[in-house]
Amino acid sequence: MNPQHAKRSLQHLSERKVPVFLWGPPGIGKSSIVAQIAKEKKIGFIDLRLSLLDPTDLRGIPFFDAKNEKAIWAPASFLPDGSEKEGILFLDELNTAAPMVQASAYQLILDRKIGEYTLPEGWSIIAAGNRESDRGVVFRMAAPLSNRFIHLEMETSVEDWKAWAIAQGVDSSIIGFISYRPDALFSFDTQSDSRSFATPRTWAYVNEVIASEPEADLLMPLVSGAIGEELAAAFLGFRVVATDLPDINSILDGSCTEVPHDPSALHMLSTALSMRIDQATSTKKLNNLVGYTLKMPGEFAVMIVQDLRQRDIELDHINNWTLWMKNFNQLLR
Repeated sequence: MNPQHAKRSLQHLSERKVPVFLWGPPGIGKSSIVAQIAKEKKIGFIDLRLSLLDPTDLRGIPFFDAKNEKAIWAPASFLPDGSEKEGILFLDELNTAAPMVQASAYQLILDRKIGEYTLPEGWSIIAAGNRESDRGVVFRMAAPLSNRFIHLEMETSVEDWKAWAIAQGVDSSIIGFISYRPDALFSFDTQSDSRSFATPRTWAYVNEVIASEPEADLLMPLVSGAIGEELAAAFLGFRVVATDLPDINSILDGSCTEVPHDPSALHMLSTALSMRIDQATSTKKLNNLVGYTLKMPGEFAVMIVQDLRQRDIELDHINNWTLWMKNFNQLLR
């Protein structure tokens, strides 16, 4: 399922306190989606890596209660203590934990308690991990543990990623390149020995590299260190066309009518125009933008309008909209 379907499914099941295991290849945002759910719901969030624990760490440390003359278990301090009434206990990379550590999680996942500890009523459990086919260091999950979860598998989605990237202010050249080369969002190959490959996570690293404005001779090695040499060369070549793009402000104020012909330039321009628009954009600028798209190839005019619609930007009231619909309505999905 795509990230949006995965997110909605996780929200639905976590509200009902049903344990869920989210599977997927590395770097596609499994952890980020779970953290985002907790942030949006304004509830607690604890990211617990069982691969860093010994089997006894989860159960707690035994000590002697002299008053009652018996041994009891001191709950681990990293588990929810009830100070937050609601939350998500996230067991990330669960299947990278040794089998004995996984076994120690059985009772916590199914019965919501372990040793002397009981998970607060308002907390849910979500786990995640890479698939065995992803070349990661994983242990096969034992059937009794596997049977304690509802299993969901997440894949990358260019449209979901673009919506996220626009909201996060990712550099327009990155969004434009992914629109131009959808295959570049995720290039992980289980048969390749390359240490660097493209994933949503590593494109976020590329965004940080660009934002840091490194010296020119450092740009290629830094970007290739994130996404690999071949994609880095293609992406940086794509960025070169940015110098030939019309001025965005001139387009929005209606003084520019020149439209580039190069497809890569049109992809970058379409992304840059869409990102410049928000709910506060004036009707005049929206009208100028729609008028400009009338001069663009149909697929790019539609790309811009679909991006705006997905962000609930209203266009029906502007003067150029009737002509735009007459020209391109048949291309809308």
